[in-house]
Amino acid sequence: MITHSSDIKKILQDPKLQGKHIVLIAGHLFTAKTGKEAIKIFNKATSKYPNATPTVTYIPKAESLVLLWK
Repeated sequence: MITHSSDIKKILQDPKLQGKHIVLIAGHLFTAKTGKEAIKIFNKATSKYPNATPTVTYIPKAESLVLLWK
């Protein structure tokens, strides 16, 4: 169960999760390889935990370049 911001830091640095979408809700971590899978997981998780606020993000691969546009 994920309960603290240090747990989230560990998740974001976990090499096994690089290149995957993650859904965090009610202390649980769900992973998906594609955005479509992430949407399905999100819908199921929000139905199961209706009072929880989910966090959905993509963890880029280590060699990915992220560009910011202003």
